[in-house]
Amino acid sequence: MARKTKPQLAAPATYGKLRVIYPDAHCELEHQGPFQLLVAVVLSAQTTDVLVNKVTPDLFRQYPDATQLAQADVEDVMQILIPKGMGMYRDKSMNIIGLARMLVDDHGGVVPRTMAELVELPGVGRKTANVVLGVAFNTPEGVVVDTHVQRVSQRLGWTKKTTPEEIERDLCALFPRDQWDMLSHTLIFHGRRTCFARSPACAACGVSADCPNAFKAENVGRKPVRARSEPESEPE
Repeated sequence: MARKTKPQLAAPATYGKLRVIYPDAHCELEHQGPFQLLVAVVLSAQTTDVLVNKVTPDLFRQYPDATQLAQADVEDVMQILIPKGMGMYRDKSMNIIGLARMLVDDHGGVVPRTMAELVELPGVGRKTANVVLGVAFNTPEGVVVDTHVQRVSQRLGWTKKTTPEEIERDLCALFPRDQWDMLSHTLIFHGRRTCFARSPACAACGVSADCPNAFKAENVGRKPVRARSEPESEPE
């Protein structure tokens, strides 16, 4: 087993400081119940939570449960997503209808509670499944690693890995299982409010003293810079 670095040894204390800074950290996708959460997370791929929260009220008003969404027409669902500017609207429409049909056919319309069953649903990968397991059921099977968690954990020196799967393994090794769900929400809050992809607010950061990349973090944890004609996008 690799020896822990100084930032990794200090990770529990640093995380404790972040919890004090963000005591209200939570999933910012608005939902009622596991089904709505599952659909919202699938819609959030490469899209901000803010945009998803603009789409889902109309979507759930028309299709409040798996049974109703399973009977929906793809074109009708697309017409709810398109006016709000939802990207990949056709694929996402097909995915949420497809997962609703599988919920009805295979699970009695109820969202399953295991990783193995969740990742069988259209549009659902490990990250989405862990959001649902953690938020809806408080039984995460790992740490959710989105763009914010990846960036912040790399800048704090908690991992040197670059893929979500490897970063998840490092974070799971550093923190006990009962902290996995809240850890991701806390790091996401920090990434959205302080440790920005561009121009991180190190001077205002409550854990800058613990951060090996403080005041030089601009290019740490960032996606490769694209050509000038294709500006970098940082989805939430």
